[in-house]
Amino acid sequence: MTPVKWGVLGVATHFVRRVYLGTRNSSDVEIAAIASRSPGKATESARELGIPKGYGSYEELLADKSIEAVYIPLPNHLHLEWIKKAADAGKHVLCEKPLGMNAQEVEEAIDYARKKGVILMEAFMYRFHPQWRHVRDLIRIGEIGAVTAVQSTFFYTNKDPANIRNMLETGGGGLMDIGCYAVSSARFLVGHEPKRVVSLVYRDPDMKIDRLTSGILDFGNVQATFTVATQNFPHQHVDIYGTSGTISVDIPFNTPADVPVKVNLRDSIGARDLTFPAQDQYRLEFEAFSRAVRDNAEAPTLPEDALANQRVLDALFASEHSGSWESL
Repeated sequence: MTPVKWGVLGVATHFVRRVYLGTRNSSDVEIAAIASRSPGKATESARELGIPKGYGSYEELLADKSIEAVYIPLPNHLHLEWIKKAADAGKHVLCEKPLGMNAQEVEEAIDYARKKGVILMEAFMYRFHPQWRHVRDLIRIGEIGAVTAVQSTFFYTNKDPANIRNMLETGGGGLMDIGCYAVSSARFLVGHEPKRVVSLVYRDPDMKIDRLTSGILDFGNVQATFTVATQNFPHQHVDIYGTSGTISVDIPFNTPADVPVKVNLRDSIGARDLTFPAQDQYRLEFEAFSRAVRDNAEAPTLPEDALANQRVLDALFASEHSGSWESL
């Protein structure tokens, strides 16, 4: 197919380090422009990355009629504003998670994009990696019996008060930044929404963001638990427990693009490692979205999934204040 021409709003470190290399080598994706609020930064970044156009404002990029879709890696509090502006310009939108600061914003973004006739998707890249597709297939065919529990951990260290992930007003904190993965993956694996949730939150005394958060998601027949932290030694893992086996995902979210990964399966036959060849999950995500653009189809992951995920996050924050279970 003819590659979709993409524009990027913001010279984000995440885009440069994680996204660009994979998409650069895709026959379905063309990163045609990048924008910054600083003209010099946009020009320099475009030159260094080999991107044809560098724009000194997001508005200039959106005015480029050749751009078909935009990627938004901006801070959380800017997502709704630029989703709307991109939709006004007729651009399809792949936006970093979460789509908004709360469920009300996410719902507003979805409604706005639909009215403007553009595709909107939340950028949970992990769902496009073959290891996750295979794990979900194994669960669906009953390889480990009936799933009863999902346990997730996701930690990193970031103590910089100037970093947006440590700013409460920009939507920073552990639950919004990485807890969203624990919630999303549990929902992805279980296949339906939790009935209620409860959380335990410890906030940084100076920055006020949640730096250590645990939660329980009650799916009725399945209980999902997680802990996320922003000032711990980096670690991530997902374990799925069933009535006749277990599955462990070694590197569930920040899966490297250049080395094989493995999933450990234990069942009545014994223990075995399922190995998956190196895959760039960002490239797979952008390619799937680009095919939807070319086919005039719905987003590979519907935006309603983003709304359901945000409702769980909102309920977990509500539980922090109520000290009790919150229904969904």
